[in-house]
Amino acid sequence: MTWSQWQVPPFVSSIFFILGVFTLYWVTFNWLDSWCHRHHVGIADDVINGWYGVIYMLVFVFSMQTPILGQASAWEFMNFQLLAVIFCAYFLNIHISYYLFPPIILAYMIFNQSLGYWQSWGHAITLVAFFIAMNWIRRWHHNQRYAWLAYMGVAIPFGGLLWLWMKFKFDFSWQTFQEEWLYLVIFEMLLYVYVDMITHDGEQKIRLARLASHDTLTATGNFSAYTSDAEFYFKESLQSGRPLAMVMFDIDHFKQVNDTYGHSAGDAVLQQVATTVKRVLKRTDPKIKFYRTGGEEFNLLFPGYDAQQAKVVATAIFDAINQLTVHTEEQTIQVTLSMGVSTVVATDESPMDFYNRVDQNLYYSKQHGRHQITVA
Repeated sequence: MTWSQWQVPPFVSSIFFILGVFTLYWVTFNWLDSWCHRHHVGIADDVINGWYGVIYMLVFVFSMQTPILGQASAWEFMNFQLLAVIFCAYFLNIHISYYLFPPIILAYMIFNQSLGYWQSWGHAITLVAFFIAMNWIRRWHHNQRYAWLAYMGVAIPFGGLLWLWMKFKFDFSWQTFQEEWLYLVIFEMLLYVYVDMITHDGEQKIRLARLASHDTLTATGNFSAYTSDAEFYFKESLQSGRPLAMVMFDIDHFKQVNDTYGHSAGDAVLQQVATTVKRVLKRTDPKIKFYRTGGEEFNLLFPGYDAQQAKVVATAIFDAINQLTVHTEEQTIQVTLSMGVSTVVATDESPMDFYNRVDQNLYYSKQHGRHQITVA
């Protein structure tokens, strides 16, 4: 895509190339993230974003640099490399321990055949400082109104200094130095606008997805999330033979709490019960799934647990709630639970069969005095 072939200046084609590279990143990342969610891979989105971003950008940088190794034009793709550094350090917010920088730099300089050039060492040290500075402004200024000023305030001078090292090493003209620095500044601005637009849209989608799958009052999964996960884990259990248990509980005499103390007191009870359960799960097994499936009804899915193993965790929750006292503005409310526990059996034909059996166990607890656990 040169001027002589396409009648398009290299600078313009570079813009479209860069936007294409980052667009491909977001498309492939979204596909990977969706695949992990569909298959219930227990990896946080931030972890996927970080690792995939680093791998993607390393492939991008090394593939760009390989064809021109050792040539007098080895500086021509440096703007692309600097944009990859900015993307990882600022937009992906990837943190690298200080002790990892020397081996990373050494490996790249060996690859780039530049160990014997003092200018390359100066460039490498400046590049590390640039990465750290971009991390720092991301941490302290990203959510502020004028974050872009801090971003450009770091990106512009560091870009100039990095290109100055290249000028010393390759001895190209000052005009070329000024042009490349100016191009980098324009690329940095375009990158900020483009990624900010993409991530803003992504954050909106994440918020909407969270609202669709989470209970806003207790910050647990909602009934929709429960049905989706129950179907997945039920099928997995039947196919693999791995056990699957469920605990269902509700708060005893919850209607009386609302009628006596008001709905705000009832909301406080629900929130503190959910918080207490999460605390127990964090201490025992964070992989256990927790949902609010009704007004005062909660469900927990235990992949890999049989009924007796699930009862151990249910008992820990039961005991923790027994010690819970909810303080409202004028009242102190004691909370107790009724629980039902069961596991998938060979005769279950659907997740609803499993659900109904656990529900019957909960009903038995409530009909026989409440404040107890029924396992069957």
